Amino acid sequence: MSSRPIRLREKGRQIRLPPGDSSTYEDAGIRHSVKRTPFAQAVLCLCMLALAALYTIQLNQPAAAVVARKRELPIYSVAREEKVLAISFDASWGADKTIPILDILDKYGVKTTFFLVGGWVDKYPEMLREIVSRGHEIGNHSDTHPHMSKLSEADIRKELHNMSAKVEELTGVKPTLFRPPYGDYNDRVVTVSRQEGYECVQWSIDSLDWKDRGTADIIKQCTYRVEPGDIVLFHNDSNDIVNALPTVIEHYQQLGYTIIPVSEILLDGEYTIDVQGRQHPKATD
Repeated sequence: MSSRPIRLREKGRQIRLPPGDSSTYEDAGIRHSVKRTPFAQAVLCLCMLALAALYTIQLNQPAAAVVARKRELPIYSVAREEKVLAISFDASWGADKTIPILDILDKYGVKTTFFLVGGWVDKYPEMLREIVSRGHEIGNHSDTHPHMSKLSEADIRKELHNMSAKVEELTGVKPTLFRPPYGDYNDRVVTVSRQEGYECVQWSIDSLDWKDRGTADIIKQCTYRVEPGDIVLFHNDSNDIVNALPTVIEHYQQLGYTIIPVSEILLDGEYTIDVQGRQHPKATD
């Protein structure tokens, strides 16, 4: 038997290419070989690089964006040496637990920050006055609780202005903090809110109280990891907040933490925000 390799080919003829073309194809498509010119190889390389770049952007857009440009970030926590932290309450819908929350805060000598929606202020103006009269801070949580990242610059300013105007009319105090509803933001939201005189603030400890998974779960979420400069998120109308709040506060105080309003935990002067949203004093030369 011959030692030459057997070449299989569908019955037919070999495709003839124009004179001067060095490529050969077989009409069955079983085997082909192409001798590429340097120009063709360069074009192929460029195409592959372009596809790789597109794939990277789609696969990991946030990481690619960090490399490409500096994102505008809210403050999630603060680099503090002292054992201080802040707890905060978002108020968007109900109000029946607000007075019990205020009573608990009074009992433990805690002052905090309530981020209010303008629509909530419209429904419960007496609650706003009560919160302020007890020495707590008011933050802006928008006027209608929209997804802020979907709004134009003009509409972002309108949301901030309308909510603030309601608070100023009732209390004479203008909020200086802003927390985007749903924690939803982009560069435009952060930049515009700061242009309007607000510090954009998120949180580093989420109680997840809105999930209604019970008192024990709220306590667990708020106590398993605590660091100086943390900002804790609660909601004023969650089902188990009144039951969980005393234990959470006692835990913090037993660890030696002082609980203060959000504006007091923020750093004065120039600062930087790292990629995790932690505020640091700006380094001096």
